[in-house]
Amino acid sequence: MEYMTLNNDVKCPVIGIGTFMLSPEDAENSVREAIKMGYSLVDTANAYVNERAVGRGIKESGAARGDVFLSTKLWPSEYENPDAVDETLERLGTDYVDLLYIHQPAGNWLAGYRQLEKAYKDGRAKSIGISNFEGKYIEELQREWEIVPQFMQAEAHPYFTQRELRETLDRYDIRLMSWYPLGHGDRSLISEPVFARLGEKYGKTQAQIILRWHTQMGFAVIPGSRNVDHIRDNLDILDFTLTDGEMADIAKLDRGERYYHRTDEQLRQFAAWKPAFERK
Repeated sequence: MEYMTLNNDVKCPVIGIGTFMLSPEDAENSVREAIKMGYSLVDTANAYVNERAVGRGIKESGAARGDVFLSTKLWPSEYENPDAVDETLERLGTDYVDLLYIHQPAGNWLAGYRQLEKAYKDGRAKSIGISNFEGKYIEELQREWEIVPQFMQAEAHPYFTQRELRETLDRYDIRLMSWYPLGHGDRSLISEPVFARLGEKYGKTQAQIILRWHTQMGFAVIPGSRNVDHIRDNLDILDFTLTDGEMADIAKLDRGERYYHRTDEQLRQFAAWKPAFERK
């Protein structure tokens, strides 16, 4: 495994298993098998409604808790719930997480961020982060934070490298964790000739080349899958290094083109929606 050092000197693996859109059963299985393969970063969220399953998967893997970097996110409906962090930890079956985010810039997100800061101070969160706080939202947060976050989670891939956002993050040594790392499975991205050429050179798939690009960009990356073979392939990217020239060739693909477009109405809906958390 390769690691990055965060602005609070915590070390985080560069690649992990994501659980977005995985059912509890699939999340439990994927997390268990991923850790057995050598993964040590696991990402989930209140909104994925699989935190209990993720906790079970970690335990079933046989890994010591200290060997797993566990990341989750508070949903906007929980920002003003004073028990939100403890309830999240209870679902995960742990007394701390390695990284705790607020998930969306919706509702009373400042109250949510204050919850992160409190959890960080009392040891329930070893690191804190913000998810989807791009543009004006991170500008507003900069004026309010007491503790600088360690991570931003946002859409990023070779068609959308987050160049403007990275300039802001670099000023504070905030790391980026990318979602939609393969362009939401867009075949036009994965089939770009540069990835086929590099895949042939290194004996890798196009997807593996893209995931390696993420880690060499300095991003943490969390591809998710219920397919054990895909999970294994996604981890098999640390035995080669793209050259500076190859990274420059991939940089030419940047179109500033994202796949997910959030609206103000969606943010209002996010603030009102409360996940129906797993009962067991």
